[in-house]
Amino acid sequence: MIVQKIVITGGPCAGKTTAMSWIANNLPQKGYRVLFVPETATELIGGGLTPWGCGTNLDYQRCQMELQLTKERLFERGARTMPADKVLIVCDRGAMDNKAYMTDEEFRRLCEEMHTSEGELRDRYDAVFHLVTAAKGAEEAYTFANNAARYETVEQAAALDDRIIAAWTGHPHLRIIDNTTAFEEKLERLLHEILSFLGEPTPLEVERAFLIEYPDVKWLESLEDCRRVEITQTYLLSNPGEEVRVRQQGADGNYSYYETVKKPIDGMTRAEVERHLTQKEYLKRLQDADPAKRTIRKTRYRLMYEGQNFEIDLFPFWQDRALCEIELADEHAPVVLPPQLRLIREVTDDPAYSNAALAQI
Repeated sequence: MIVQKIVITGGPCAGKTTAMSWIANNLPQKGYRVLFVPETATELIGGGLTPWGCGTNLDYQRCQMELQLTKERLFERGARTMPADKVLIVCDRGAMDNKAYMTDEEFRRLCEEMHTSEGELRDRYDAVFHLVTAAKGAEEAYTFANNAARYETVEQAAALDDRIIAAWTGHPHLRIIDNTTAFEEKLERLLHEILSFLGEPTPLEVERAFLIEYPDVKWLESLEDCRRVEITQTYLLSNPGEEVRVRQQGADGNYSYYETVKKPIDGMTRAEVERHLTQKEYLKRLQDADPAKRTIRKTRYRLMYEGQNFEIDLFPFWQDRALCEIELADEHAPVVLPPQLRLIREVTDDPAYSNAALAQI
């Protein structure tokens, strides 16, 4: 049984409600039992519990976060009892959306009080899909009619959309669905991204890789839409033609753990299956480490630029270069590198620059 949890988020009037209907109508045709976790803020505000009615904004956000996490736990528990091979839990907004409505200090205090961290809250989801508000590129469609809890002006909605993207930046599977097409095509692009992530019909990873000059780290760390994560990656003994690795990733002592199995299809496309591990499972899997490969340690910066999620990897053995990778929905999607990243050359088809090759002893 496979249970996956994704987030549909976005700025005000982005099309989330209609998107949920599209998901409900299309995903069951692919064999998924689909469960929907309702938007917590709308529930609370509709019931009279508001940020402006509580003692402080932090008081309200604490209530919202507790209810959000409780609902998700119940949905996950129930999902695992269902007679289904594939269950998809769809969250109408997730825990990190709260950060967009708080100061950094409020969010830090909330994490401390709830004994969690930004990384733990972000990585509890398998993928995040952000629908851009109509206030950015489709202003004529911005309305208050379909949500009684909405109060933002067009300008406020656009600014909030940016803050929500910044809050989720750092998630490896964050996808941005903008307003460059008509609304129906926007939803079709969302479904395509979801199905691509779920691996329907096959779990594929389409990735391009670029060798770049060593970037300006101070510039990266100054960006609102950039997050640093420390990664320890170990390759395991595997069957011929298969690559298996386990990964510890996080920052400031807070870590998540993953196992990834990859099989190459061509230079840009690979079949990929990834699953979360507990720390205990991760430590046990390390016993199967491939003795012919060293453990790779790297600092990764996840950078959102022009709606695309770039990963910039800095290795301790390189002082003059770095790798920049991007995961795409299809091989023909255009890629525009940030101008501050100086390209040396593309290395997508060069096996010498794969992490597995860099791990060779």
